Amino acid sequence: MQRASTVEDVIAAFRRGEPVLVHDAADREGETDLVYPAGAVDAAAVARMRNDAGGLVCVALSDDVCEAFDLPFMQDVLDHPASAGHDLRYDERSSFSLTVNHRGTFTGVTDEDRALTIAELARAAADPERIDFAEAFRAPGHVHLLRAAPGLLDDRRGHTELGIALAREAGVPPAVVVCEMLDDETGAALPPRAARAYAERHDLRYIEGATLVERLG
Repeated sequence: MQRASTVEDVIAAFRRGEPVLVHDAADREGETDLVYPAGAVDAAAVARMRNDAGGLVCVALSDDVCEAFDLPFMQDVLDHPASAGHDLRYDERSSFSLTVNHRGTFTGVTDEDRALTIAELARAAADPERIDFAEAFRAPGHVHLLRAAPGLLDDRRGHTELGIALAREAGVPPAVVVCEMLDDETGAALPPRAARAYAERHDLRYIEGATLVERLG
């Protein structure tokens, strides 16, 4: 049986470009996300997220990168009655920003296209001052962007902030891919026990969000 992962194990795996499994909290979303450093994502990784996770493939960016690219919180710029009263039972606000495709993609939805968009987002996040975001990307698209809270885990403890905090500790660009793991039998979030079993089968690291918060917060 695989030993329990430490925060150091998870940081080392992330630094190597490996995905890790992060469960936020039972009293929050109660979801385990497959989390990658965006710069390590290729078409095979996108296929894995589609097939083994099944949730939305999103790229979380740090607040300062989003500021450099003038990326808003979506709920602040939507001008439609459906955006009013956007109450969440698990948090004060959504971290969703724009949806984008890289301008080098075709439809944007294929594994290859999404991998290109994600890789270019990682490249942009590594040196945001040198990128003209609107020249490189178009919106709407097929990759959902998430904007991290300015104070990361001091402000919010979602997968967006957990992933960016992990990237910071691993010394990789502040762009991470998160995708919720769903249960094929129930259609609900994959239970932590099943997520841990998946991690063990595939020799991946699994960790609780609270453990990351204690070490990285």
